[in-house]
Amino acid sequence: MKVIGLTGGIASGKSAVSSILRQLGAEVIDADVVARQVVAPGEPAWQRIVQAFGPEILKDDGNINRPLLGQIIFNDPVKRKILNEITHPEIIKSIAAEAEKYRAQNKKGQVVVIDAPLLLEVGLHKLVDEVWVIYVSPETQIERLMKRNNFTREQALARINSQMPLEEKLRFADRIINNDGSLANTRKQIEQLMKSLTE
Repeated sequence: MKVIGLTGGIASGKSAVSSILRQLGAEVIDADVVARQVVAPGEPAWQRIVQAFGPEILKDDGNINRPLLGQIIFNDPVKRKILNEITHPEIIKSIAAEAEKYRAQNKKGQVVVIDAPLLLEVGLHKLVDEVWVIYVSPETQIERLMKRNNFTREQALARINSQMPLEEKLRFADRIINNDGSLANTRKQIEQLMKSLTE
C-alpha cells in the first residue's frame, strides 16, 4: 500500500488529476472536503472561528460565510494566521486519522492519495510515502485562474503570490505531473505513475 501526497499551486488542475486518480482506483482524501467538515456548525473549530471573528461571519443557516471570511483573511496576514492556527491542526488530525485507517487495512496494491493544496506548508507530507506535484507554467496558471474565477490579471497574480511558489514545491517532489497540455496527456502521465507504484 502506498500513500501519495498530491499538491500544486492554485489553478494547477488538482481536481482534474484527483478525478483521474479516483477513476484509476485510488482512494482520495480531499483536504478541501475535510476543511469544510472541521468548520461545520457546532464543531470545535467553528466555535473558535465565531469567537475570533464574530457572529457576522455566519450565514443565516449557521454555516460560515466562506467568501466573506476569505476576503477578511486575504487582506490581513494577522487574521489569516489566527484562522490557520484554528483550522490547520483540526484538518491535519482528521486527515492523519483517515490515512491511518487505510494503513491499518493495508490492502495490497492500494493507493491512497492525500489531495491537499497546503500539503507542504502544514507538514502533511510527513504522512506520505511520495509527494506528487502538479506543474503548470505561470502563464497557464494566471489564464486558468482569470477564466475560472473571473479575476483580473492583478487579482489572479495576488492569489498566486500569496501561496508558496510552485518552484519551491517542486523541490519536494518525488514525481512531477505536467498539466500544461491536454487532459489526455495528463492522464497518460498519471497512468504511468500508478503503474510504477504497483510494479
